[in-house]
Amino acid sequence: MAENGQALIKLDGVTKVFFTDEVETHALSGIHLQIDKGEYVSIAGPSGCGKSTLLSILGLLDSPTEGQYFLNNRRVAELAASERARVRNREIGFIFQSFNLIGDLTVFENVELPLTYRGMKSAERRQRVEAALERVGMAHRAKHLPSQLSGGQQQRVAVARAVAGEPLILLADEPTGNLDSRSGEAVMDLLRELHRAGATICMVTHDPRYARHADRSIHLFDGRVVEERMEMAVTE
Repeated sequence: MAENGQALIKLDGVTKVFFTDEVETHALSGIHLQIDKGEYVSIAGPSGCGKSTLLSILGLLDSPTEGQYFLNNRRVAELAASERARVRNREIGFIFQSFNLIGDLTVFENVELPLTYRGMKSAERRQRVEAALERVGMAHRAKHLPSQLSGGQQQRVAVARAVAGEPLILLADEPTGNLDSRSGEAVMDLLRELHRAGATICMVTHDPRYARHADRSIHLFDGRVVEERMEMAVTE
């Protein structure tokens, strides 16, 4: 993180506690984190360490119990529910482990759907979708259904859906988790290409091989940041 960088995300003492049957589970404890525009950050750690909880908070899918979250210099806690939904749709691109494609929609329609929710005109939607599919090498599959694609191809479509809206940041939750090693490497190469083109990426992964693709790696354990380091560039 550069000292003079432009902070896109800033967490100040973020804690998340889940209450169930009078039991308190501290998923996150006092997280301080800054992600600058154009950075590629990986969040690593063992299962149950709080990685996905942290990503849910970053993606405005959940709220911290304590602490402050600033997204692009706005205090997230002050946003109304409708504004949070608008920010999720326009400023955050999600890439999920399970792809989350809609089975009865074509590849084109899956990528187009979030743009439709924005009320974007048809001509602009088509231009955005075609450009995004071309970017991930899936333009030739635009009329296919997800069931007609391999896992790696489905994840490429999911990446296209995330980038078509030109979000401020891409949040990737174990994007290679359901892929074989070859497909996983291909998706990681794609994310690296997007980063080189200017995308800001925050990726959760349990795999140290993939964490090394990022500029900076943050290691969580029991809901706390226990290590943070700059990564060496991955060579071709």
